[in-house]
Amino acid sequence: MNKTIALIPGDGIGPDIVNEAVKVLNAIANKYGHVFTYKNVIAGGKAIDQFKNPLPKAQLDICLHSDAVLLGAVGGPKWDNVEPALRPEKALLGLRGGMKVFANLRPAVMFPQLKKACPLKDEIVKNGIDILIVRELTGGIYFGDRGTSNDGNTAWDTEKYSREEIERILRMAFGAAMQRRKKVTVVDKANILTSSRLWRKVAEEIHEEYKDIELNYLYVDNAAMQLVRDPYQFDVIATSNMFGDILSDEAAQIVGSIGMLASASIGNGSGPGLYEPIHGSAPDIAGKDIANPLATILSAAMLLRYDFKMEEEAKAIEAAVNSVLDQGWRTGDIAGDVEAVRADGKLVGTREMGNLIVKAIES
Repeated sequence: MNKTIALIPGDGIGPDIVNEAVKVLNAIANKYGHVFTYKNVIAGGKAIDQFKNPLPKAQLDICLHSDAVLLGAVGGPKWDNVEPALRPEKALLGLRGGMKVFANLRPAVMFPQLKKACPLKDEIVKNGIDILIVRELTGGIYFGDRGTSNDGNTAWDTEKYSREEIERILRMAFGAAMQRRKKVTVVDKANILTSSRLWRKVAEEIHEEYKDIELNYLYVDNAAMQLVRDPYQFDVIATSNMFGDILSDEAAQIVGSIGMLASASIGNGSGPGLYEPIHGSAPDIAGKDIANPLATILSAAMLLRYDFKMEEEAKAIEAAVNSVLDQGWRTGDIAGDVEAVRADGKLVGTREMGNLIVKAIES
């Protein structure tokens, strides 16, 4: 099978980790008889430097004419003082809007090999952590009306959702839950927000089509507490743009390392999806061969699964990651006792971790 993948290395450690994901994708292509062609895209801070625009139309068009898009990271303190309309993060909003990807799927899984890195007590995580957060991506307060008063002393941002935006997210959440533990938790703030009450109304209507699914609701503040009190209670979380942004980072921390979490941003299937690790650009370690590439590699597995329908190939990457972790190989962020891992000769950098995953796939 021939497929084109747009690569957005971006800023900071983005090029480091994307390079390793490409090595892994090439190993998959060689093993399973595929041909992956890559097109480089400039976005984020590098695009600001080169084009004075975080996402030029020509760069977005490359993404739109590809079969899938793999992103490293964008942003960094170098661009902290540019005007708001030109911030590197605007590239992410532009990609999501331009590609019409409306749902972000963020699996938060505690790898058993990394249990010691989990900050929660053993009795809390004895059943493991396996949560899928389904976050709405193109609506809500990040895209609502906003403004500042003429005197600069008042500012506002508007949370706004339509039935259509809510329904398509909830259908994705219910559909995912059917393949998992059949439980959906809608996280909102319905005691305060009118938009959240619409989320609940639509959820009740869609639930009629999914009688096998257990549906419950939590206010976002309670949900944040419950994630650290009893994470196993969660299967699929469906929530708004802002709440999902916050809770997914909390979920990343409780599983041990934000460097292990992949994500997929997908739409209705008519165009390419956007795949990226959820960590930041970490410019302080860029180019030093110490960043963890596993979240990006696992994002590549999601790319194969969702956009290319290559389930066997996706599982091969995931199995390779598990095999490498089973053997004790660690980057610094997931090492726990770094000096002990170093003494065992198992502490590796970005490139060697990528090489280990390739070897596991080839074996």
